[in-house]
Amino acid sequence: MNDAPERTVIRTCPICESTCGLEITLRGDRVLRTRGDGLDVLSKGFMCPKGASLGELYDDPDWLRGPLIRDGGRLREADWEEAFARTAELFRPILEQDGSTTTAVYMGNPIAHSMAGLLSARAIITTLRTPNLYSASTLDQRSKDLTNGLMFGDRFTLPVPDLDHTEFLVVIGANPLESNGSLATAPDWPRRLRDLRRRGGTLVVIDPVRTRTAEIADEHLRPRVGSDAALLLSMASVLFEEDMVRIGAAEPFARNLPRLREVVRPFTPERLEGFTGIPATDVRALTRAFARAASAVVYGRMGTSTTRFGTVASWMIDILNILTGNLDRRGGAMFPKPASGMLNTRGAPRFGPGIPMGRYHTRVRKAPELFGELPMSCLAEEIDTPGEGRYRGLVLISGNPVVSAPNSRRMANALQQLDAFVAIDPYVTDSTRFAHVIFPALSPLQRSHYDVHFTMWSVRNVANYSPPSIQKRHDQLDEWEIMCRLGGIFDGSMRSTGEIDEAMITSMIRSESRDEHSLIHGRKADEILSLLVPRVGPDRVLDFLLRVGPYGDGFGRVEGGLSLSLLEANPHGIDLGPLRPRLPEVLRTPDGMIDLAPDPILQDLGPLERAIDAGPQPGLVLIGRRQLRSNNSWLHNTPSLMTGRTRSTLRMSPEDAVERGLETGDTAKVESAAGELIALVEVSDRVPPGVVSLPHGWLHEPEEIGMTTARLRPGVNANILADETVVDAPSWNAVFNGIPVVVHGPQRLERTDRLLGESPTTGADESVPR
Repeated sequence: MNDAPERTVIRTCPICESTCGLEITLRGDRVLRTRGDGLDVLSKGFMCPKGASLGELYDDPDWLRGPLIRDGGRLREADWEEAFARTAELFRPILEQDGSTTTAVYMGNPIAHSMAGLLSARAIITTLRTPNLYSASTLDQRSKDLTNGLMFGDRFTLPVPDLDHTEFLVVIGANPLESNGSLATAPDWPRRLRDLRRRGGTLVVIDPVRTRTAEIADEHLRPRVGSDAALLLSMASVLFEEDMVRIGAAEPFARNLPRLREVVRPFTPERLEGFTGIPATDVRALTRAFARAASAVVYGRMGTSTTRFGTVASWMIDILNILTGNLDRRGGAMFPKPASGMLNTRGAPRFGPGIPMGRYHTRVRKAPELFGELPMSCLAEEIDTPGEGRYRGLVLISGNPVVSAPNSRRMANALQQLDAFVAIDPYVTDSTRFAHVIFPALSPLQRSHYDVHFTMWSVRNVANYSPPSIQKRHDQLDEWEIMCRLGGIFDGSMRSTGEIDEAMITSMIRSESRDEHSLIHGRKADEILSLLVPRVGPDRVLDFLLRVGPYGDGFGRVEGGLSLSLLEANPHGIDLGPLRPRLPEVLRTPDGMIDLAPDPILQDLGPLERAIDAGPQPGLVLIGRRQLRSNNSWLHNTPSLMTGRTRSTLRMSPEDAVERGLETGDTAKVESAAGELIALVEVSDRVPPGVVSLPHGWLHEPEEIGMTTARLRPGVNANILADETVVDAPSWNAVFNGIPVVVHGPQRLERTDRLLGESPTTGADESVPR
C-alpha cells in the first residue's frame, strides 16, 4: 500500500449542513491530507475542523465493519446472513401476532447526511407498514416545519436568508459561527458576515448568551431565556402601530392581514419589556431600523424552535420578513429551488392539498401525527407503558435517542424492554448497546453522496455529487442494501435487494409519469428504467430525481439539462445561480395563498399571554450550546476533534457561582423535574445571571459503549434534565431551552483540573480557510 501512487479526490463533506467541498489526497485507502476545495461552487475553499476528520472516521477501529447480534446478553460478531436471519426471528412473530402497529421506526439526524439512507429508508417504511414513525425533526425543528406547512403548504418550503445580498441581518437564537448554520445551507458564515459588514450592512444578534456570533455583531440584545416569541410579537406590533407595514410583491398572495393586526396588537414593547428584559425603546429602534433597511431578514434557529413557544417564534420570524416586504426578494428571505426537486417543484404550481396532521394519535398521551411522524417525546412511554398496542419492535436508523431525546434515563430503560430492537449504525452507542442486532453502515468515504436534504435550504442553488472515494470491501454492505434486505424480511416476501430496489424506483417513475406537469408525463416506466441503466440503488434514484427536477434533461426532452452524468463530469459542482423570486408558484396551499394567521398557531397565544402576565419565574434555567468541533453525539470518537480542554461543562455567571460557592473546576449537582446529574463547572460572563448552559450530545460513559476515544473524554448528557412531558403545544417539539433547574454547591467529589489546562491549539475552534 505504501507503494501506491497518491491520488486526489473531490467530494462534499457529509457531516454538517454547510456541505463544504473537500480536496482529499490519498495513497491507496489511507487519507494523507484534506483541505477545502477552492473550486467548489458554493464553499470556495472553506472547511471547518470537522471536514478534516473523514480519514479518521474511515480508520477508526471502533467503526463496525460487520454486524453484531446479541447472544447470551452480550453483543458478538456475526456474518450478514446470520444477522438477517436473527432479525426475521425477532420481527416475524411480532408482526404475525400483533401486527405492524406494535412496531416503530426512528430516524436520527445522520440519515439526513446520508444519500443512501435518505433515499432508501422507504424500503423499510413501506414494507414494515407501521404508522409509528419518529425522527430527530421533533427534537429540533418541528415548530419550524409546522409554520412552513401552515403558511406555505409544505414542511420543507422554508424561506432562507439571502445572506450574500442582505443589508440588515437579525440572528435570533442561533450561533452560526459555531454551528456552521442550520436550515440555511451556507458554507463559511464568517466570510459571509464579514462581507455583510464590508458592504455597509448591519448585523444584530438577539441571544441571552454572548456567543461568538454575538461578539462580531453591530448590536447584541440579550433577552430573557424563553421570551423570543414575545419579543418578535412586540416587533410586529410596532410595525402595525407605527404604520410601517409594507408587504410588497408578496401582498397579492397573503391573506388574513387584518386578523394578524388584531392578534399582535396587545403585544406592545412597553407591556412586554418586563418579560423579555429588553427596554421598549430598544425594541422600537430595532424595528424601525429593520423596516427602513434597503433589504433585511430575520434568521432564527434552535434557540427559538426548542422552547415552549417555539412555533409562535418560528411564525413570527416569517411574519416580520413578510410585513417589511422582505419575503421572496433579493436580500430578504427567499425560496431555494433544489436540483433534485421537492414538493414545491412538482405538481400544479401554487396549489396543493395542505399538510397532513392529526390523522392518528399516540396511544398514551394522544399526541397527534404531523407530516406522517409522531413526536419523539412520546417514544419511551409507548414502549414502557403496558397495555394493548405497546411497541414491541423498533428499527433505529442512524440515531442515538438515549442522548438526543428528553428524559434520557427513561429512554434507556425503555429500549431494554423491546422484544425486537434492530439498529443500522456504525458504532455501539449509548442507544445501540441495547440492540439485538446492529447493522453497520459504510464509512462516508466509501459511499457516494449528494445533499438531497440540504440543497432544499441552500442560500444559492447548486448541485454537487461525490462518487465513493474508497471502494467497499467484498464483505461489506451499503446502507441501501441493508434496508432493502430488511424490507424483504418485514413484508414476508424475502425478496432480494435487487427486487426491492427495482420496485421502489418503478413506483417513483410511475407516480411521476402520472403528473401532467412532469417532464416525463405519460411515458412508460420500462422506457425510463432502460435509460437509467446500469445504475442501481440511490445513484439510480438520484439520477432520476435530477433528470425530472427543475433543471433536468427530462430524459431527452430538455437539451443540456441536468443529469447525474453531467454532475460526474463536474466534480466541483454546478452553479445553478442565486436565489430568485418564486412566488406564487412555490406555494402548495389549498387556496394558493399564504395564511398570515393560522388557527393552530393563534391558539397558543393565550398560554403565551398568561406566561407574560405571570412574569419571569425565579431561579435558574438551563439552555444548550453549540460547539464547532462537535456534531450532536456522532463525532466524539474522533481524536483530533476531542483535543484541548473539556467542553462538556456547566457554564454559569460569576454572580450565580459566587452565590453557590462554586468556581471553575468544581463539580456541581444540577436537578430538574426530570432528573439530576453532576457537572463540571465553568464560570463565564458569557452567560447572564439566572442562566446555566450545557452542550448537548455528550455521555458515552457505560462500559458497553464501543467508542474508545469518546469514553476517554466523557461528558454529561443535558437531556437527562429535559422533561418529556413539556413540549411546544402546536408542534409537539421537545423543549430543551429554558428548563428550570436547581444547582447545588461543590459536591464531595475529587476536584478535576481538566478544564484548567491549556486552551485548545490556536485556531482549533475556528473555521479553517483553504
